[in-house]
Amino acid sequence: MNITISPSVFDFLKKLEKNNNREWFNAHKKEFKSIETDIKKIYNVVFDNLKTHDDVDKVKIFRIYRDVRFSKNKQPYKTHFGGSFLRVKPGLRGGYYLHIAPNNESFIATGFWEPNKEDLLRIRKEFEMDDEEIRNIINEKSFKNIWGDLVGDELKSAPKGFNKEHQAIDLIRKKQYIFTKKYTDTEVLDADFLSDINTAFQAIRPYFNYMSDALTTDLNGVSLI
Repeated sequence: MNITISPSVFDFLKKLEKNNNREWFNAHKKEFKSIETDIKKIYNVVFDNLKTHDDVDKVKIFRIYRDVRFSKNKQPYKTHFGGSFLRVKPGLRGGYYLHIAPNNESFIATGFWEPNKEDLLRIRKEFEMDDEEIRNIINEKSFKNIWGDLVGDELKSAPKGFNKEHQAIDLIRKKQYIFTKKYTDTEVLDADFLSDINTAFQAIRPYFNYMSDALTTDLNGVSLI
């Protein structure tokens, strides 16, 4: 499907940023609903594109309303659109994310945002045992040209039970294993934006294959599923 993001999306989000209150939002609810409908079409196209080369089971488009109960920021609305795409478990691990925001703050992300403690330990043990294969994958030129460096929150030192002098400690101390790719507003509005997203998501596959294999086997390579 040939579909593009309208400049009206950024226009609305910029206005919302300056008028982040219920009175303004309710007065512009019709405009928001129209934009929300268009945004849902965008995310569904990304989902359909993903299904041509990966097994994804659903798209989750996050609501514009913020949960302010435990936040110091009491503004009621997000000033971006976000949505995630989940791979079919238990065999496939990892996920995709698309963030649409004005002022050159749009990006896509992929990887492992909040691995549970069992998965995190399994990943760290894999890197402790052998870090050569994962480094070959993430440092491959075409992969790195698209995704850059592995990012994510990390510990300042080694996790409990791991040697802080280990050659793979830079990988072992991470708590998240994420790749991101940023886009300017001009790039987001370009006719090739969704195609570029799909190309980037497709390029992450070697990383996902490796991590899925690790998370579905024990350290002896015996399947857990």
